Amino acid sequence: MTFLSRLLPEWARPYPRRHLGADLTAGLIVTLLVLPQSLGYALLAGLPPQAGLYISTFPAIAYALLGSSRVQAVGPVAITAIMTFAVLSPLAAPGSPEYVTLAALLALLSGLVLLACGLLRLGFLAQLLSRPVISGFISGSAVLIVFSQLKYLLGIVPAGNDPASVLAALLAPWPAQAATTAGLGAAAVVFLAAARHGLGPLLRRLGVPAGAAAFVVRLMPLAAVAGGTLAVIGLDLDRRGVAVVGPIVEGIPAFHFFVPEADAVGRLLVPALLIALIGMVQNISMAQALAIRRRERIDANAELVGLGAANVVAAFYGGMPAGGGVSRSAVNVAAGAETPLAGIVSALAMLALLAGAAHGFERLPLAVLAASIIVAALSMIDLRSLRQAWQYDRADALALAGTAGGVIAFGLEAGIGLGIVLSLGALLFRASTPHIAVIGRIPHSEHFRNVERHAVETLPGVLLLRIDESLFFGNLTAVETRLAQELARTPDATDVVLIMSAVNRVDTTAMEVLVDINRDLAGRGIRLHLAEVKGPVHDRLSRSPLWPALSGRVFLSVNGAFEALGGGRQ
Repeated sequence: MTFLSRLLPEWARPYPRRHLGADLTAGLIVTLLVLPQSLGYALLAGLPPQAGLYISTFPAIAYALLGSSRVQAVGPVAITAIMTFAVLSPLAAPGSPEYVTLAALLALLSGLVLLACGLLRLGFLAQLLSRPVISGFISGSAVLIVFSQLKYLLGIVPAGNDPASVLAALLAPWPAQAATTAGLGAAAVVFLAAARHGLGPLLRRLGVPAGAAAFVVRLMPLAAVAGGTLAVIGLDLDRRGVAVVGPIVEGIPAFHFFVPEADAVGRLLVPALLIALIGMVQNISMAQALAIRRRERIDANAELVGLGAANVVAAFYGGMPAGGGVSRSAVNVAAGAETPLAGIVSALAMLALLAGAAHGFERLPLAVLAASIIVAALSMIDLRSLRQAWQYDRADALALAGTAGGVIAFGLEAGIGLGIVLSLGALLFRASTPHIAVIGRIPHSEHFRNVERHAVETLPGVLLLRIDESLFFGNLTAVETRLAQELARTPDATDVVLIMSAVNRVDTTAMEVLVDINRDLAGRGIRLHLAEVKGPVHDRLSRSPLWPALSGRVFLSVNGAFEALGGGRQ
């Protein structure tokens, strides 16, 4: 292998020539379909429209060269866009040079965090946020995105971007020119919603293959953009008060080096960590889902390196934080992409558009872009997960709803903080209230089950108690209470067997409490036995005061304890 070939990414050593046609086609298709989305997400982030196009160029190439997913597409995404706006709008006027610099710094800091996590092999950190918290965060963010776009969709002028200000503006008298904007925006919403939910089934009923029908549906946002732009040009709607994208700086983005100020770094470090964490979870989850579907494997740490590099590159090309786009990746897969070369082709095609065709979108109405973003955001509100969590585990459902509500009411950082607190609270609650069962032996077997669920054999004076949780300082009261209740129901008890097959750890406090329980039971003439103690737990307890003082025995199995304590005489 030559030195030059070693510099190439794994997917290009050698590049499978049979994939070339599919990758070239997919790259060109993705460029056309995500161009309106890129413009819209830049405006959602409070940045000039060309910033969204910039993020689709060199940062996408950096990810394609360093990431591990073959079809994940990186660019501007809704979540990072709304987070960027939420973080920076209190610090500078959106669109101002200072705001653009702060956005670049936010991308740089989050990129460095992701790079560090990848190089230190900390990809497992993506598992720190539970799915209900992530679902609640995305759902709450989607609601904020909808509210943030209503001013463009309807032509109203709220005092702020928070939901309360937008609702107040909706209830106040609307500007005179708002009617035209609202009509254009409403038409775009109806068109896009009908295309998203009804066009695909209609085409399939007409005999169009499912893949082709899905592709036509994904063309509809581009059709809405074309239709809205033609309406503005033909009717001069921008001269009648309809807001449009406006001037787009053409040309290939230039490298812009800057030295961050210490004060700005201090203000943006925590938000950058949050953006990095959310980006980490979203990117790795999406990459894993795509890899499973294609029967491939990804490297979580390489994903972090690729995403981090993309954000660092974005920082120096006038952009905003980038992420793995769900819809962008879906388009890439549907267009037939086979390798990351499709992403590189898409980036090069975007550079070509920037060099000579970007001005064609200057009279694109913001109401149509807002409609596209709103329809996409509404699909991110995950009510199905909330219903499923409520039926399965209400603590998780409360974490999901609390995160979403916190995001809407208090902002992104406070919302996800609330979600993490609720998740940890649910985890502690479950651990502090362990499931404890009195068990007996199923007749003519060596299997033991809960006496409340199965017809089982029990021994007179012998209490078999299974603890289905590790023992730590937070759940010992529950264990002692349940033991006291069962002993009250068994006044003739002579032996208690604690079955520890589900106990993975016994902390110091729990060990001391077991010593106390052993002493108290011995004082009442009751022997304490242990059964099915796991190796690591056995090793620790054998070095504790419990072992020499234990009044009973340590049994290898529950059946061994049952036989030794009288089961063999039945």
